[in-house]
Amino acid sequence: MYTNIAAYCKTHHVNLVAVSKTKPISAIQELYAAGQRIFGENRVKEMTEKYNQLPKDIEWHLIGHLQKNKAKYIAPFVSMIHSIDSFELLEIVDLQAKINHRIIPVLLQFHIATEETKFGLSLPESMDLIQNYTIKSMEHIKICGVMGMASFTENLDLIRSEFHTLKNIFDTLKEKYFSDDLSFTEISMGMSGDFKIAIEEGSTMVRVGSAIFGKR
Repeated sequence: MYTNIAAYCKTHHVNLVAVSKTKPISAIQELYAAGQRIFGENRVKEMTEKYNQLPKDIEWHLIGHLQKNKAKYIAPFVSMIHSIDSFELLEIVDLQAKINHRIIPVLLQFHIATEETKFGLSLPESMDLIQNYTIKSMEHIKICGVMGMASFTENLDLIRSEFHTLKNIFDTLKEKYFSDDLSFTEISMGMSGDFKIAIEEGSTMVRVGSAIFGKR
């Protein structure tokens, strides 16, 4: 299954993040041997433990909610943080990146699903965040795009609509704030059950777990 998904993503010029949360080191090593280099984790502790045990050319993406007091643990090595949902969190990541002499790529997380969730920005909130980010001239983080999760539903039209919404948000922010920024390119959307729809709607990065590793 991994080979088929990886080939599909490559054909569509989309980055595949293999979501390895709860999966053993051996399962990650198997995918690594097959050529996979980008892995996504939800929890800081688990990602740090895996980083310490696995090859250092792996790109680790934090795709779950990041608590402010845990940013320091991943700042030395994380390749991308998908879940920036407040200016305060952005400030903390910038500080921790500075301490580690790094520039950390991040994505702004948006709430596009119908389900209630604590995490994710609205478009107006993101504009306030970006304006503060610009004023503060943060030098150790780079906003590279957006991330969102569709509703957990079998209604494919709703899922497509939510992905379309995120693409529109990306386009709005790109035009208004990042038109000259060659780094603002990423739309992280699409998971095991809907990544093909996400790609059709403009995703540049899909986060696939169970379709690769099997159910938990």
